[in-house]
Amino acid sequence: MSYFDAASSAPLHPVARQALLAALDEGWADPSRLYREGRRARLLLDAAREAAAEAVGCRPDELTFTSSGTRAVHDGIAGALAGRRRVGRHLIVSAVEHSSVLHSAELFDVTEVPVSRTGAVSPQSYVDALRPDTALACLQSANHEVGTVQPVAEVAAVCRQAGVPLLVDAAQSLGWGPVEGEWSLLTASAHKWGGPSGVGLLAVRKGVRFSPRGPADERESGRAPGFENLPAIVAAAASLRAVRAEAAQEAVRLRELTARIRARVPRLVPDVDVVGDPEKRLPGIVTFSCLYVDGETLLHELDREGFSVSSGSSCTSSTLTPSHVLKAMGVLSEGNVRVSLPFGAVSEEVDRFLQVLPGAVAAVREKLGAPTPSAVVREDSLVVDALGKRCPIPVIELAKVIADVPVGGTVRVLSDDEAARLDIPAWCEMREQEYVGEEPADDGTAYVIRRIR
Repeated sequence: MSYFDAASSAPLHPVARQALLAALDEGWADPSRLYREGRRARLLLDAAREAAAEAVGCRPDELTFTSSGTRAVHDGIAGALAGRRRVGRHLIVSAVEHSSVLHSAELFDVTEVPVSRTGAVSPQSYVDALRPDTALACLQSANHEVGTVQPVAEVAAVCRQAGVPLLVDAAQSLGWGPVEGEWSLLTASAHKWGGPSGVGLLAVRKGVRFSPRGPADERESGRAPGFENLPAIVAAAASLRAVRAEAAQEAVRLRELTARIRARVPRLVPDVDVVGDPEKRLPGIVTFSCLYVDGETLLHELDREGFSVSSGSSCTSSTLTPSHVLKAMGVLSEGNVRVSLPFGAVSEEVDRFLQVLPGAVAAVREKLGAPTPSAVVREDSLVVDALGKRCPIPVIELAKVIADVPVGGTVRVLSDDEAARLDIPAWCEMREQEYVGEEPADDGTAYVIRRIR
């Protein structure tokens, strides 16, 4: 089985396993106690904090260990906004942030900054979003679904000039290197770089106004309540140092492998859109969307062939909504595949994936191509009734009838699937047809497309 979903959770690094087992024997005592076992545990905790702080690029007393990366995000946003409550409750986030950031933002007055079709923000958009009551801005260092690296240093500079702290979610990138720029707060999650799950990092620079939320606790300077999971913390810090030592060499190798996928997939599979920035991206992530394919079905096909990949497709069994990242980028959400290679991924397995993929896509398209479109002519427009059918069926039926209308004529696709609002315009962009817009319908929505070629 080839595990190609490291962006979700990386396999446990061998150094993490060794450190975890050693710390279970040596670090079980309370590090706040003064007897021998407690002092030994305190030494392990202090050493782990120093190692993690060095990797982050902050002082050890600026770094807090939390119970997860999500907990670090929630505590970081809440604490920063509480510390600047006299300024206001306005928060700026990008439209492609991780759900942990967006869920926290729902509690405040939030402005979402748009992104380009590659998934990147513009520093000027943060300038435009600043208000007198802006208390905090947030920006991920790199996107978790498409791998696009964000201009953190430039955004941090404009925020600092305005006197607004910037929180950086570095979960995806910290294993590859420190985050550049004068950020104010930073969060990360150990299982993203090969550490154990259940360990997050929260760094708060000196001088940043910060007020921890919740009941006071003597642990972790009052910022993370509860007894520290010392063995996991030691393993997280040890593995972060280990992956950093390998990062430069491994980045070159994984970039070559993902470049191979980016170049060959469009040649091997028709009607594919490779998304994300082609250059400013993390080394191991490549994402593409296939027209006329249901992402969840495609993942099952690839799983049967021995490949574990993930998808940002809409209408997954867990959410039934389009990926907010792909939606913000304006790209196809159906048939989306994210390949995120772990450290040590081998070239032969990538080549085998490229051999298997065309047949898997063809099999899914054959299954989904069975429905016959219900199309009628109303005046000068062809109407496709796709009500009650989940994407990508509305797009498939549109593709089947577009040639039946003359150049300049229109097709109206009736659909009650929310994903169609994203996928039909994306299809038009890929097929060089004109997306006119939406019209109200008795049921669902009518999406109007004009044939221009």
